Amino acid sequence: MALSLLGLAVFLFVTMDSDYTSSTAYAAASEGVEITYGSVIKLMHEKTKFRLHSHDVPYGSGSGQQSVTGFPNVDDANSYWVVRPEPDTSAKSGDNIKSGTIIRLQHMKTRKWLHSHLHASPISGNLEVSCFGDDNNSDTGDYWRLEIEGSGKSWRQDQRVRLLHVDTSGFLHSHNKKYSRIAGGQQEVCGVREKKADNVWLAAEGIYLPTAESKASM
Repeated sequence: MALSLLGLAVFLFVTMDSDYTSSTAYAAASEGVEITYGSVIKLMHEKTKFRLHSHDVPYGSGSGQQSVTGFPNVDDANSYWVVRPEPDTSAKSGDNIKSGTIIRLQHMKTRKWLHSHLHASPISGNLEVSCFGDDNNSDTGDYWRLEIEGSGKSWRQDQRVRLLHVDTSGFLHSHNKKYSRIAGGQQEVCGVREKKADNVWLAAEGIYLPTAESKASM
């Protein structure tokens, strides 16, 4: 785990805005850390504790795009996602993220975006969730609206959240339905239009950039 966090710190130093290269990135070890743009996080499915995961393996049906699954192990490099704003906005690294904001999640290792569309998911036949695009190619299929459960206004590590896909109105969802072959032991991630207990997620391990307000006070 220490080596993984060191690698993430190097990644952040290379890729984050220059205003933040001299500030501290927090390795998330305690609850309540604020999540900002540029943070690299794992999303944990609340009910099953699996992490949102992707890898360079295409679906054998549906879109044929890069597959997205739930992964059982905590220490896995393919479960890190970079939190990004919509393109062409004034949002920058270190800005906090309020409930109702549209965000994008970029898979750290393959550089593709968490994506959804009307193709059927392989196991349950719900909305397929995939990874698609690259650093220079992103569309509205990558847009997810953050919904914070409870009274919190800005996204923090200890908050229960839902991610609502803008184009399809499907919530990011997982359940105890597992693949048996290529992704054996990993569980299906899909989109469903109903608000259910199985579409609640929490930010878990990661490297969290300090807020712009915190940096200004240093």
